[in-house]
Amino acid sequence: MNSNEPILFLKSFLQSPKHVGSIIPSSRFLANKMVTQALWLDVKAVAELGSGTGAITRYIHQQAQDSTQVLLFEMNETMRNNLKTEYPAFPCYPDASRLVESMKQEGVEQLDCVFSGLPFFNFESELRNTLVDQIHKALKPEGLFIAFQYSLQMKKTLSEKFIIEKIELVPLNVPPAFVYVCRKKETI
Repeated sequence: MNSNEPILFLKSFLQSPKHVGSIIPSSRFLANKMVTQALWLDVKAVAELGSGTGAITRYIHQQAQDSTQVLLFEMNETMRNNLKTEYPAFPCYPDASRLVESMKQEGVEQLDCVFSGLPFFNFESELRNTLVDQIHKALKPEGLFIAFQYSLQMKKTLSEKFIIEKIELVPLNVPPAFVYVCRKKETI
């Protein structure tokens, strides 16, 4: 983490707490817990929603194969520009609610895995539902959706489109967070 990250994150939180969700970036414990859920040798394409200052992106970068396509989504322009500078090989988009459209622009048909640091429960229900729907559409059959949240309030919403394989508490994060590991359900 570079020395400006906590300041940038706090500033962004103060400007838009509903969209940032926390006053500091995710801990390495949380990032590691999320990223190690994927079977990286089989991963061809992933997206990270709410990339922020790159706390999780760093771990994705370390694990991804040279051939893995990685798409980043970050609404905050300053953070997005920093991500583009630090990870020039990873296309970075401003709007996660246009995930499927952004994938098409990059020639990606489906994702093996979606990582998310978005504070879903802070969003209006319409945006929350759009995001969950986009993630479901973007994932390959049986694809993984791995998200952290600060509560268990998303269980019901996520269980409609995903099989929640496990929820793990990561106490060494401020605030402590839950990592949801979900597998795409096939719709009938």
